[in-house]
Amino acid sequence: MGKKKGFALRIDEDLLNAIEKWAADEFRSTNGQIEWVITHALRRTGRLKKENNNENSLENNENLPEESNQKNIQNNDSTQ
Repeated sequence: MGKKKGFALRIDEDLLNAIEKWAADEFRSTNGQIEWVITHALRRTGRLKKENNNENSLENNENLPEESNQKNIQNNDSTQ
């Protein structure tokens, strides 16, 4: 990614609470989670080119957290 630019965002309180919880679940900052969600959406719709480097690239983690959590649940069930 290029330079980062500050941006004020007005957001519904319930939506922000959900994003903060999701960010904590994924060990990201709230800002990082919002950036991840936007980047992921732009890439999935073809509005942002995928990066070729591995640094913070979504190519290495295309699954949404709920998909990866479901895989973890399935893996844990099979090991018990």
